[in-house]
Amino acid sequence: MQRPIVIGIAGGTGSGKTTAALRVKSYFPEERVEIIHHDNYYVDLAALPRDARDQVNYDHPDSFETPLLLQHLDDLDRGGIIQSPRYDYEQHRRRDAPQLLGPADIVLLEGILVLESEALRERMDIRIFVDEDDDERLLRRLMRDIVERGRSVESIVTQYRETVKPMYQQFVEPTKRYADLIIPHGGHNAVAIDLLVVKIRDLLRNMPASEPRSVS
Repeated sequence: MQRPIVIGIAGGTGSGKTTAALRVKSYFPEERVEIIHHDNYYVDLAALPRDARDQVNYDHPDSFETPLLLQHLDDLDRGGIIQSPRYDYEQHRRRDAPQLLGPADIVLLEGILVLESEALRERMDIRIFVDEDDDERLLRRLMRDIVERGRSVESIVTQYRETVKPMYQQFVEPTKRYADLIIPHGGHNAVAIDLLVVKIRDLLRNMPASEPRSVS
């Protein structure tokens, strides 16, 4: 059994992580490629009142249910199928029905803090940091949250000032040092994506059939 190749794709909000993951996936139509969004592993706060959920700092490492994600990565490593949670951004809680993912040849794990956790990094074969200008990231977040999540400009700007920007500076940006490759402009950087695809193909060719990886 050949375990899946796991690629971690980190970077600030609006940097182009999902675009990069989708671009990479498009190069592997014959392989089983799963994209795992770290945001889906926010701790389920359904028991809290809505106004309390609105006040949670979702850019802090403690806001994620990391043990569940680690278990799911281990299950995929063994060739299994996982029930990945799905997150409702408008309600700030998990949706009732999970999504089935796997088995997989390639796992693309994307999220602002996927390189912050040492345990997650140990499960990655390639670690990527997507970099982008701060103003561009804010503009992208504004457009996304207004159109896709029904939020007001005021609420987006307030959250950005109070949590998103300081958490980026404290927790996200420092994880650049763990990256094997830093990609400016995300999925729009064709040269960097091509280099990444070449490396993934090399790993696919040379990955021996073996037991799942062991982690400390």
